Amino acid sequence: MPLNELPKISHLQSGQFFLMAGPCAIEGEEMAMRIAERVKNITDQLSIPYIFKGSFKKANRNRLDSFTGIGDEKALKILEKVGSTFEIPTVTDIHNSEDAPMAAAYVDVLQIPAFLVRQTALIVAAAQTKKFVNLKKGQFMSPESMEFAVQKVKDSGNQNIWLTDRGTQFGYQDLIVDFRGIPVMNKFAPTVLDITHSLQQPNQSGGVTRGRPEHIETLARAGIVSGVHGLFLETHFDPSNAKSDGANMLDIQHLEGLLIRMAQLKTFVNEKLK
Repeated sequence: MPLNELPKISHLQSGQFFLMAGPCAIEGEEMAMRIAERVKNITDQLSIPYIFKGSFKKANRNRLDSFTGIGDEKALKILEKVGSTFEIPTVTDIHNSEDAPMAAAYVDVLQIPAFLVRQTALIVAAAQTKKFVNLKKGQFMSPESMEFAVQKVKDSGNQNIWLTDRGTQFGYQDLIVDFRGIPVMNKFAPTVLDITHSLQQPNQSGGVTRGRPEHIETLARAGIVSGVHGLFLETHFDPSNAKSDGANMLDIQHLEGLLIRMAQLKTFVNEKLK
């Protein structure tokens, strides 16, 4: 589905990649608004279409005492306010079928988490809202197998589909990105690279996921050259104190420089492929 059919983004069409970015979880209104404003200011200057990302709740946690959210309705209303205030689309992930119609009332894109992308009822519920559906490739799945997840959305009457690669499980405590999978998945739907989650180091003995954020730009460069349609990343003003996934986030002070360089790279790649 062409990106210009997504509400609130058509005026930003360009030859650039699009960006899904924001905090891992909605921790409060003030932080969400600050992050959205900062990212939008940067992306507007670079003509990069921007979609604000924030989880309204975190259902997949290693430990019972991990942060899961500030309340579903409260977080969803913050996402709605971000979208209306800055006139940008918003995306959040859902974890069960009942989440789909509830979240769809507030956001523009419903995201299926990687661990849940084989759950047929969840995919069908998301598809039936007629919102855009972002399917994250399971860490345990091949790029080729994502064709069937895409087909579930299409068979449910929805053509608004993206795929997102967030790495493949490598041993017990690491992930790798196989960039051969980008052109494969692009055959099924526009494909996004989730840079920050691909740099996670899960299954740590302490129950808290670690990360390698120093490699964010390396993955971003490789994704652009490999032909991704979009980049996904989580960012925060204070990653060390983020309530979720701070270990692999991009400090927002580094975002502008990263996006300037990626926009330049994308322009270069476009010129060479003419």
